[in-house]
Amino acid sequence: MKSVGKVISLFITDKISNKTKTYPNIILDMKGIQQDKHYDKNNQRSILISSTESYSLSQAHNIDISFGKLGENILVDFNPYLLPASTKIKINNCILEITQGCTLCKHLTSIDNRLPKLLKNDRGIFTKVVQGGEIHVGDDIYIIS
Repeated sequence: MKSVGKVISLFITDKISNKTKTYPNIILDMKGIQQDKHYDKNNQRSILISSTESYSLSQAHNIDISFGKLGENILVDFNPYLLPASTKIKINNCILEITQGCTLCKHLTSIDNRLPKLLKNDRGIFTKVVQGGEIHVGDDIYIIS
C-alpha cells in the first residue's frame, strides 16, 4: 500500500464548553471520536476530514482562517473530496469509510460571508468508523478501497 498523505492536525470539540482544541492523538471507536461533542450522535457523520487545500483556497480569496475553524476533526495534506462514498481510508490502526461530502454549515458565515459558497464542494468529507483505534499527528494515510 502506498501512502496518499499525512495527518496534519487533530481536533476535538468539547461537549460542555463547545470549544475546539488540537490534540496530538485521538481515540476512535464505533461511535466516533471519544470525548468529541459528536460522539455517539450520528455514526454516518461522526468524523469530518478536511484538506489543507480548503485553507489554501480560502487564503487565495483573502480569507485567513486558522486550522480547525472549518470544524474538521482530522486535517490532512491531500485532497480526499473527490473520493466516492464507501471508499475506505486507513490511518494507523483505524479504518474510516467515507459516507458523504460535507454539507454547508451556517457557522461559516460567522467567519466570512463568502465561505459557504467558496467551499461548497471543498470543505470536507464525513466518515464513519469501521475499525477503531488511535490516530496521531503525522500518521500516514492509505486508501484501501
